[in-house]
Amino acid sequence: MHLAAMHTPSQIQLNQQGNLKHFLTIEGLSKETLTKILDTAQSFFNAQNQLITTPLLEGRTVMNLFFENSTRTRTTFEAAAKRLSANVINIDIARSSTSKGETLRDTLWNLEAMAADIFVVRHSSSGAAHFIAQSVCPHVAIINAGDGRHAHPTQAMLDMLTIRHETKKPFEELSVAIIGDIKHSRVARSDVAALQTLGCKDIRVIAPNTLLPCGFEEYGEEVRLFNKMEQGIQDCDVIITLRIQNERIDSPALSSQAEFYKMYGLNKERLAMAKPSCIVMHPGPMNRGVEIDSSIADGPQAVILQQVTNGIAVRMAVLALSMQGQLQEKGLIEAIAG
Repeated sequence: MHLAAMHTPSQIQLNQQGNLKHFLTIEGLSKETLTKILDTAQSFFNAQNQLITTPLLEGRTVMNLFFENSTRTRTTFEAAAKRLSANVINIDIARSSTSKGETLRDTLWNLEAMAADIFVVRHSSSGAAHFIAQSVCPHVAIINAGDGRHAHPTQAMLDMLTIRHETKKPFEELSVAIIGDIKHSRVARSDVAALQTLGCKDIRVIAPNTLLPCGFEEYGEEVRLFNKMEQGIQDCDVIITLRIQNERIDSPALSSQAEFYKMYGLNKERLAMAKPSCIVMHPGPMNRGVEIDSSIADGPQAVILQQVTNGIAVRMAVLALSMQGQLQEKGLIEAIAG
């Protein structure tokens, strides 16, 4: 798929006041909007850096529509909604009417009739969340929890929150390396877009040519390609290792997992080439001994578990901000987001 093929205009995601209505993709959103998401997410931690519970979405209903399996993402969205005091309904798509021939649009209309306020959607088809956002009632917000190879915007924002918190540096001063299956990774696309929007000038993509997307040059001049691991991670502040997307690879792209680890696996020797303060991230689930060595995944520079916690805060922020117009009427969102 061409990199620019699935860009979603910002006006679909924002209301007339410029506030977040849907969260479908990073592309088209401003630095101010992304920063607002990060600031709102940070506000959901207390002074002891623990997540709080708030009645912000009390009485609201969040429906998790996962047409594609992901226990981790669905669970963190559920945890986020419950910390906002929302009602949460998980729809078993495998047994839903869509598997019996009913169209996606008809299924959505029936779910809307059950008084849903927010749909969290994960789908194997790129653009599915965009289609749903154009098909639902105006009062329903759509949050993209991953669509095909296109986008995973909440994962990108939890990565940005982790980077901001752990490095304590402005994005403009950071060198970030993203390693692995760029071609099939919606996380990579969303991370690059978020880093560029937030001002990062040194983004390094490290991968074999077989795992690069078509139209790579359209990432822009801030993004440099490295085929050799040792060159790409030199003096980096952040390393993001990606899972090999075996379920999305439609033709042989790797000679073997052992060969990939030999060439691109993150181990102690390679990590030593980055800055001593470099943090290591992974969106999960990890393939230990393929993308990353266990000694690194469990080591002091890894912030992988913090990413999971930050994921709840970011998803709380996105859920709350998507209801911002209605919350403002109650004078609630200002107190949380500052």
